[in-house]
Amino acid sequence: MSTVGVIAFQGDFHRHLQVFAELGLDARPIRRREEIAGVDGLVIPGGESTTIGMLMDRFGLLRPAIDAVAGGLPVMGTCAGAILLSREIVGTDQVRLGVLDAVIERNAYGRQVDSFEAAIAVPELGDDPVTGVFIRAPRFVSVGSGVEVLARFEDAPILVRQDRVLALSFHPELTGDYRIHRLFASMIVSAGVSA
Repeated sequence: MSTVGVIAFQGDFHRHLQVFAELGLDARPIRRREEIAGVDGLVIPGGESTTIGMLMDRFGLLRPAIDAVAGGLPVMGTCAGAILLSREIVGTDQVRLGVLDAVIERNAYGRQVDSFEAAIAVPELGDDPVTGVFIRAPRFVSVGSGVEVLARFEDAPILVRQDRVLALSFHPELTGDYRIHRLFASMIVSAGVSA
């Protein structure tokens, strides 16, 4: 059974844990550096990216997470997690992993009161659209040549993959549609590595 670790400082990490458990994976909250060892995939959930990054750094998780991803560990970032995975964040030098060749803009669709849902076409996941829940969502401004765009909204990339890194601007854990979590689970299985 594959083990997924979910960074569990802030955000809706409980829901990610529940979804992966329902998919038959061993899902564990990650709060200490030693907990990264032995996981087959890592998730950085939504929340507040500066807070999550600061806490990952303070609790010694940042460097081990960067090293694990560099070593082939699959990682998925949703909303704030996508910000933390990106190489560059517009207008800030906040702490980040920087493992995704992308430039991202925080709060690109507005404040909390501007949150919305949209039907998102993701051809790799079938004909039925995915419901994207956008809450203070970021937007990818640009992506490198090695980054595959899996979905767009208003012509901007919102779901991207680079090798074993999956990043998205929205919250798939809030919809009851587990296809994106299944996609990440398949990336873990195909990687066949542990940190």
